[in-house]
Amino acid sequence: MKNALVVDDNDVNRILATRLLSKLGWTVAEAACGEDALAWLRANTAQLVLLDVSMPTMSGQEVCRHIRDGNLGGAGIKVVAYTAHAMNEEIAEFLSGGFDTVLLKPMSRDRLAEMLISQGFPP
Repeated sequence: MKNALVVDDNDVNRILATRLLSKLGWTVAEAACGEDALAWLRANTAQLVLLDVSMPTMSGQEVCRHIRDGNLGGAGIKVVAYTAHAMNEEIAEFLSGGFDTVLLKPMSRDRLAEMLISQGFPP
């Protein structure tokens, strides 16, 4: 079973990502903030975390650092920066900060599927 956690403080973005992943065969949990995401990952495993970068109280970069430092979510977990920030230097910063890849907003089913394949998740 493919388990994912979608973390986004924007309800519409979170619901869209959850629906698209579900249609691609994933079981999806949701969190509206970094603190909730970390609590969920301490108690559950996932193969994928789709993590909004710009959230109040705890940024996606901070959440990613906690996931990596605490080995949260299980071995081999992929953490994807989900953001509208598309500048090359920002993408490089996300990748050097522990994210596996970057998925740009707005999300489409095709771009999501391409990202999943690139990260080793067959359709």
